[in-house]
Amino acid sequence: MKMAKGYFGRRKNVWTVAKNAVEKGLNYAYRDRRAKKRDFRGLWIQRINAAARLHGMSYSAFMGLANKKGLSLNRKALADLAMNHPEVFAQVVSSVK
Repeated sequence: MKMAKGYFGRRKNVWTVAKNAVEKGLNYAYRDRRAKKRDFRGLWIQRINAAARLHGMSYSAFMGLANKKGLSLNRKALADLAMNHPEVFAQVVSSVK
């Protein structure tokens, strides 16, 4: 019942309804902790793709060349550079080309 605190209606004070609501909430939390990782990876890829296209490359071409050159920056770092430091990302693209 402690975990059902803040729920609305019967979900907070009827044992069976509260138990079911809490279990379902815990299942969603477990599932979405993993889905969040997928969502962020997709977001990073979109940001890198947009920034790479400003420099005349597609995402796949950029990442292919980056892996060939042995670039050790991951997608999270590349997306951060693309969003917050575009001049540094431009240098990364030019070094990869």
